[in-house]
Amino acid sequence: MEKSRKTDLFQKSSIRYTIFVYFTVSALIMILLTGAAVYSRLAGWVSDTLRKENQAVINQINLSVDSYLRTIMRLSDSLYYGVVKNADFQTEGDIVGSEMMLLYDNNKDFVSNIALLSQNGELLSAVPAARLNTDLDVTEEKWFQDTLEHSENLHFSMPHVQYIFDNSGNQYRWVITLSRAVEVTNGTSTSQGVLLIDMTYESLRYMLDNISLGEQGYLYLLGSGGELIYHPRMQLIDAGLAEENIEQARGYRDGDYQEVYQGKKRDIIVKTVGYTGWKIIGVIPKQGLSLDNLKIKLLVVFMVAFFLFLLAVINAYISARITAPIQELEKSVNALEEGELNAEVYMGGSYEIRHLGRSISDMAKRIQALMEDIVREHESKRKSEFDTLQSQINPHFLYNTLDIIVWMIENEQKQEAVKIVTALARFFRISLSKGRSIIPVRDELEHVRNYLMIQQKRFKNKFVYRIEAEPEALPMASLKLMLQPLVENAIYHGMEFMDGDGEIFIRVWQEGEKLLFIIRDNGLGMTKERAEGLLTGETHAASGKGSGIGVKNVNERIKLYFGEGYGLSIFSEPDEGTTVQISLPAVSCQELMGEEAKR
Repeated sequence: MEKSRKTDLFQKSSIRYTIFVYFTVSALIMILLTGAAVYSRLAGWVSDTLRKENQAVINQINLSVDSYLRTIMRLSDSLYYGVVKNADFQTEGDIVGSEMMLLYDNNKDFVSNIALLSQNGELLSAVPAARLNTDLDVTEEKWFQDTLEHSENLHFSMPHVQYIFDNSGNQYRWVITLSRAVEVTNGTSTSQGVLLIDMTYESLRYMLDNISLGEQGYLYLLGSGGELIYHPRMQLIDAGLAEENIEQARGYRDGDYQEVYQGKKRDIIVKTVGYTGWKIIGVIPKQGLSLDNLKIKLLVVFMVAFFLFLLAVINAYISARITAPIQELEKSVNALEEGELNAEVYMGGSYEIRHLGRSISDMAKRIQALMEDIVREHESKRKSEFDTLQSQINPHFLYNTLDIIVWMIENEQKQEAVKIVTALARFFRISLSKGRSIIPVRDELEHVRNYLMIQQKRFKNKFVYRIEAEPEALPMASLKLMLQPLVENAIYHGMEFMDGDGEIFIRVWQEGEKLLFIIRDNGLGMTKERAEGLLTGETHAASGKGSGIGVKNVNERIKLYFGEGYGLSIFSEPDEGTTVQISLPAVSCQELMGEEAKR
């Protein structure tokens, strides 16, 4: 009778009361242990996440600074090899000045002065500066002497106030000077000279000013000799009102470090900028943990579930009585974990279990709705990334083409100029395509044909081209601006050094459910490792020329739009030319454009 009364009492008791009586002591111990474990795990996870995010920011800034400096280096190469090296200053001094002014006008947003000096310090040509500072003997300047002594190198100076030229417009303007030794022809004699480019410090500072690493993090820039080039508190440091741990930073190599400076712990990220040896130093003070994160919340749920499991094992008697409905509910949860979000959730047992079942059912519905929102957000992000990649077209192609047209008109080659203008108009009409991402293969081939025609004129027929396409492939869907960057690479990296015997061959055909393109050239070729690096971004195809979209960009665009099963393959051997194969799904352009319009 007494046993029966105990059973009735147990059945009438709520789970809350039962757990409170039997599990109070165990729960207190497990809460402490679980709390410590969760905090330790979350601290490590959050720290690792923040470090990876900051590393990504530093890497992106490194690419931006490197790209900026390489732009200046490419300008220096264009001035030397395209203007100075082929000019006779005895008879062509004015022409050199005009061409230098043209290059300056195209880059004046980030270039302050361009000048050519003889080895005796005489100003041969300069834009927009008019003359040297009369109080200065440049031959006595260390940078001038170093440039002549190390003629094989390009030399970047530290930021300084422009003092070389007597030009009121550039007074008190901070610049960074790129100098190099060049060969100057004067009649039948040649001599050394110095070509210098003053790039504006403001353009570099603007690039770095708005970068933040977390709430309190920042970055600064050191020269190859450990000199401070940029710091967000540069003026305060120069005035002695602020300090930075520069001495220790000079010894850092690329990587992550932890240091204590002025009594505060902080993480340090170091990245070297390419050719210059400059170091980007990221400083991130230690931050408190933020637990407002979905992954962290899920981890807490897991730990709580683990905690409940341990408590159930501690008291088998209680578990046997209360876990039967929980086990049924667990089956429902397992079905949800396997992706069956529409599975029926068990709602039997005590009031608490039924309430939990209803809560899980409601949670499953909310998760399903959330997943749908995430899918839509992913699609929107995917399209945004695609549009961003697609928009990276180098304006220098337009400038160079316009230069060709001007030259033809000046030389009374009006018919050829008309052909180039017509080809340029067709090129940009297809490039715009009313904002569409997908165009027929026919239009893509017409686009690259116009591009090749223009480039053939520009490079004075250094190469010939041939385009073949199966008729059934012409109405198929193609990604806009897909072929032009690849052909551009073939020209600049394969045809530039050909002496009229360059060949570019393009073919399109359908093979089963795939649409295949090949772009083949007989240029210099490359190693297998370099070819593989072009697709991963480990090897930079750009050499100072081209659109800047590149092989990696095209491959990413294809994968973003059509999926990972499609993209580029590169086959090349040194001195044997290069073949790039593109794989796309064989889908009608009209069908795919209709799907694109619905997105």
